[in-house]
Amino acid sequence: MDTMLLRILVSTIVVSFLIFLILLIKRLLNNHMTVKAHYHIWYFLGIPLLASFLPWNYVRLGEGTYYFKRFLFFHKDTVPKSERINGAVASQGSNSDLLHDFTVSVNKSTPDFIYHTFFTVWIIGVVLLVGAAVYSSIQIHQLKKSAAAVHNQKLNELIETCKVMVGVKRNIRLRETSLITSPITFGIFQPYIFIPSNTLEAFSLTELKYVFLHELHHHKSKDLFVNYVMWIFRIIYWFNPFVWYALKRIRMDRELACDASVLNLLDESGYIEYGHTIIRFADKKYDRAIEQFAPGIGGTKKQIKQRIQCIASFSSDSRLLKWKSKVICAVLGMVVLLIAPITTVIASPDDVYQFSGKNVVNEDLSSYFEGYKGSFVLYDPSKNQYQIYNREMSEQRISPDSTYKIYSALFALESNVISTNSNNQIWDGNNYPFPEWNQNQNLASALSRSVNWYFQNTDREVGRKELQDYFHKIKYGNEDLSGNLDHYWMESSLKISPIEQVQLLYQLEENQWGFKAENIKAVKRALLIDVQKNGRLYGKTGTGMINGKNVNGWFIGFVEKGEDCYYFAINIQNKDGHAQGSKAAEIAKLILHHKKIY
Repeated sequence: MDTMLLRILVSTIVVSFLIFLILLIKRLLNNHMTVKAHYHIWYFLGIPLLASFLPWNYVRLGEGTYYFKRFLFFHKDTVPKSERINGAVASQGSNSDLLHDFTVSVNKSTPDFIYHTFFTVWIIGVVLLVGAAVYSSIQIHQLKKSAAAVHNQKLNELIETCKVMVGVKRNIRLRETSLITSPITFGIFQPYIFIPSNTLEAFSLTELKYVFLHELHHHKSKDLFVNYVMWIFRIIYWFNPFVWYALKRIRMDRELACDASVLNLLDESGYIEYGHTIIRFADKKYDRAIEQFAPGIGGTKKQIKQRIQCIASFSSDSRLLKWKSKVICAVLGMVVLLIAPITTVIASPDDVYQFSGKNVVNEDLSSYFEGYKGSFVLYDPSKNQYQIYNREMSEQRISPDSTYKIYSALFALESNVISTNSNNQIWDGNNYPFPEWNQNQNLASALSRSVNWYFQNTDREVGRKELQDYFHKIKYGNEDLSGNLDHYWMESSLKISPIEQVQLLYQLEENQWGFKAENIKAVKRALLIDVQKNGRLYGKTGTGMINGKNVNGWFIGFVEKGEDCYYFAINIQNKDGHAQGSKAAEIAKLILHHKKIY
């Protein structure tokens, strides 16, 4: 839900900014742009919409985007030091602290029902606007059914002559109907021009020539396609008054640009006749449902007045004016291309990992997860095979919580913030939620006891930029560190899927990133939980607590059994507040036991 709302919010900001920028340019540089440029400049509004379908996630745009994310309320969570949970021990072993639940609560300032309310209201608006679009389509369909082909030879010859003048080669079907009082045009794949039934009696051939020239230019300029894009904007941003105003201006600029195109085909004596023809349609109204999809020569009295004023002052565009227009559009285009990826990068659909592996055995382990939503992933490198329970949840990216500390420790070692021989930190005297935290720590104790302040200190010393580089290097989940540096991994911006957790553990054990071998070994030693005759168990739990409720439980790790190694990740979720890392470890150990792995 947050991701969808974030996408809507950010895209609204981007689109509103572009509208403001375009209006400012049109006002300040009004006399330095052609009439067509005033219309075509609006095309840049479509770039952010198009950008949402492009793979910007694979393009690194620097670290500037995280400042914008931190500004948004979605990551403004607080972690009070006074809050703790009473974790239960799943089992005892040589390092049973790794199976405790050491976590603190993230207090989300915005209740979930507010997100749901906003989303529901937006959906209702979208549904209503989609309904209006469907109604308009039905009206146009009925119009097509009621219309009859025009058999008047003079009209058919006239439209063919006008097509040559405009440069339109497509077959344009001319139809007449009594359901309209003003000519309109529509049809992307099969173009139509519809005229009122009494057109030949009410208008001269000269006037109809101007009508056809106008409507044909709408087809040539692809204005009908633009209409559909405008409808998409109206549906998505129905709540944004800036969008509604922009769409109104686009329709007006479209007609002015079409008038200018027609006037360029006429001599000065034809300007007055063309203007008189437009005036005759000032009172000709047609169904607004049809108007939204089918542009025509008519309009309101206010629109007709503005168009007549432009016709009266019309002069052909000079070469200098055309070049000025191109430069202005080019500069704006570069600005738009720079900001277009913001919507996708900041509010990207990075909450799902698209796993393409075919070496998968899907399992039903639901009996182990009674009372929980959950997933389990096991990877056997000797067979290059994944065993997965709940494929959908196994690809879903969620907060890693304390499991991220495996890599935080590794990055601190690689950055020389700590070393394998010197990794002690002095307790600062603050009263933390757990007695185990209120003492001096080293790397092994900090990992086994999941000591937040230890890794918060090392993260600060490593620095956000270098941390981000490390997360990019190992491709850790969504690689998003835009949340607060002290808890971006606690139900905040950083997210990872169970499948990715398993893949990273394998890469860690194999040291596929080229880190120092002694650093890998130091982290691995700190993750050792238990040693038995049939294997050695390594792992790390993680618990996500929101507003005092445990909603997200992790246990990730691997088992060394002889020469074989098995990598696993389990995640459980529960809205009632019982999803703890220790419970996840309990379920995982039971599954591993029944699989005769550990």
